[in-house]
Amino acid sequence: MITRTYTVAFQGIEARLVEVQCALNAGMPGFQIVGLPDKAVTEARERVRSAITAMGLAMPSKKITINMSPADLPKVGSHFDLPIAMALLAAMEVIPPEVAEQQVAMGELSLDGKLIPVIGSLPAALAAAEASCDLVCPKDCGAEAAWVGAVQVIAPATLGQCIAHFSGRSPLPPAVPGEVSHNPEGRCMSDVKGQERAKRAMEIAAAGRHHFLMVGSPGSGKSMMAARLPSLLPPLSATEALETSMVHSLAGLLSEGGISKTRPFRDPHHTASMAAIVGGGRGAQPGEVSLAHNGVLFMDEMPEYPRTVLETLRQPLETGKIMVARANAHVSYPCSFMLIAAANPCKCGHLFDAGRACSRAPVCGEDYMGRISGPLIDRFDLRVDVPSVDIHDLSNAPSGETSAQIAARVLSAWEIQTKRFADHDDMRLNSDAEGAVLEEIATPDQEGQDLLVAASDKFGLTARGYHRVLRVARTIADLDGATDVRKPQIAEALNFRLTL
Repeated sequence: MITRTYTVAFQGIEARLVEVQCALNAGMPGFQIVGLPDKAVTEARERVRSAITAMGLAMPSKKITINMSPADLPKVGSHFDLPIAMALLAAMEVIPPEVAEQQVAMGELSLDGKLIPVIGSLPAALAAAEASCDLVCPKDCGAEAAWVGAVQVIAPATLGQCIAHFSGRSPLPPAVPGEVSHNPEGRCMSDVKGQERAKRAMEIAAAGRHHFLMVGSPGSGKSMMAARLPSLLPPLSATEALETSMVHSLAGLLSEGGISKTRPFRDPHHTASMAAIVGGGRGAQPGEVSLAHNGVLFMDEMPEYPRTVLETLRQPLETGKIMVARANAHVSYPCSFMLIAAANPCKCGHLFDAGRACSRAPVCGEDYMGRISGPLIDRFDLRVDVPSVDIHDLSNAPSGETSAQIAARVLSAWEIQTKRFADHDDMRLNSDAEGAVLEEIATPDQEGQDLLVAASDKFGLTARGYHRVLRVARTIADLDGATDVRKPQIAEALNFRLTL
């Protein structure tokens, strides 16, 4: 008799169903795993053998063959331990075979039978729901997997509890979802002294998820403002929270099974490798662009990043997804994020201060900013010079609007856009609009059109730049509560576009 249960193999955020089959045959006792397993899966036989023995059960004196189908799909990770053990226990008639066939299982086994948490339980639960099966996972993964709702999640702490549950001796209650948290950064925009133009640009960027570049002298407040951006953004919707959590689940970033409604804010160091930024490494893991999905990617000191790393951003900025192609993996991750970048004007940072600039000015500034290619610069919707703040202004009391006041306007703009794009699955905000939809929502009045055409002729706007100006103008109109895009919105969008 062949017994079977199911598990998953991950390809990006997709969890593909894998059938784990077990056969006990006469012959020399042995334990063999086939079906393209990696080293961690091959070693599962020793962990399974020890865990079953620790439960007081004797391994059968037969040839044990475990096959994982489809056989041409690579099986990577330690989460195959539990399904292998369950298929074997079903073959030993310790748990009912017909029950084992209705389970999708994942979990790593320790030698004493404890179940160790593994990554990816949230996408695994989605795969189980699609297959109309229940999910069995370690106790610490249960709260995360239970968020799917359409699947019953059983989360034992040990293999012994798993056996007791499926044999009917001590049934376990289904796992319940973890807590939903929303903890935006407590830093407030009112802490920023001066820089009103940069703060206005940040509000527009937040309201339409537009990419934003700040260039200014060291200590002018670029990083300070970027760190306060999360306090301006609305919480994740239910759909967005699930999308983001699936990526974070694969990266092992979900804590205690809870799902956060706070938009992710990722700020990698400029020494980060290409694999760290766009994804890759062993098993083609998600990179920073995917971990920032539905949130913000902040790249401080942007010209200091390797040129090859910066150029890899061009495609994901346009498409909202990244294809990680490696010799042993070819996977796709979502990466719809807002890019916020900061840079000094030159290597020493004092290009605009004649008393402190180096002897190579202004050539040093051209060389330094030249590390960011023209096509990448063209993808920034808003560009702002951030001047140094007068030292006497720093002793003044906090002034300007608070993050809460700005966030209220941003939220209103998001609500307008949510209604606007309700019938478009591939569009959520103004930055996503294109084609006929963009023409319909952002075509300006005649004065605005004349200004845009004149600016395009004089400054050589690309087609991409032309459309990005329209998107930013539409966002400004939404912040103003205006139905139509008019000349003032076009003028302000051009003002931010033609800086630098």
